[in-house]
Amino acid sequence: MTGLSVALALSATCAFSALAADPKPDAVVKTRSIEARIFLDDGIKADAALAADCLAEGRKWLDKNATEAAAARKEDPQFFKNGGWDFERKYSIRSVVADRYVSVLRNDYMDTHGAHPNSDVNTILWDRTANKRIAIRPFFTETADGGPTMKAMVKAVITSLRDEKKKRDTSETATDEWFKGVEPSLLRIGAVTLAPSTEAGKSSGLTFHYPPYAVGPYAEGEYVAFVPWETLKPYLTAEGARVFGGARPKGDADEPQ
Repeated sequence: MTGLSVALALSATCAFSALAADPKPDAVVKTRSIEARIFLDDGIKADAALAADCLAEGRKWLDKNATEAAAARKEDPQFFKNGGWDFERKYSIRSVVADRYVSVLRNDYMDTHGAHPNSDVNTILWDRTANKRIAIRPFFTETADGGPTMKAMVKAVITSLRDEKKKRDTSETATDEWFKGVEPSLLRIGAVTLAPSTEAGKSSGLTFHYPPYAVGPYAEGEYVAFVPWETLKPYLTAEGARVFGGARPKGDADEPQ
């Protein structure tokens, strides 16, 4: 075999391997107006109830955006001359605590041919025992809007965000104006997950996930604020005391979340 033949064979093999490695969407919609995909990671697929829940939500998201894309194309067809919108949603497990509580990250990518694509992040806390989504309320003695627990969380979140902005050399946006959307309310403080821990079966605290624009300009991207469980110890229920412990693993703050 000549050197050129070897090179071509290797190139074909690499291309095939790359194609084979691409995951297949778990749901997809493709029209003249939009191509949108849903992906579930292997951990989610292994839990039938969680997979069904995420996929049902994802399909609704696909249908909603397909309808909006079709309407937009009808109104302004010139914006679709280079193709339709491109949307993608990925569900991935962030942590599993006490073999019961599963934190799921939901990452969205959206390209509607604007100045730049957009992204969003949200979270799901899944109770394997009850086979349903829950909030973090069972872990705290009270979570009233403006109550002591939520005020302590907000204070810790903003401290974490300021520290993160300092690391990124973006301290000029560590202002009250950018943080005004972080409110002492479960519905307004930010999308939350149980952080992994160095202690097996435990959570080292809460991580709050913010998409671009939420707590900084688009160019700064996403932010993740970490609140160690010790900060919230005075407000824990018995169940909270059972699931929290240990420390945040090294590298967790640097890994995609």
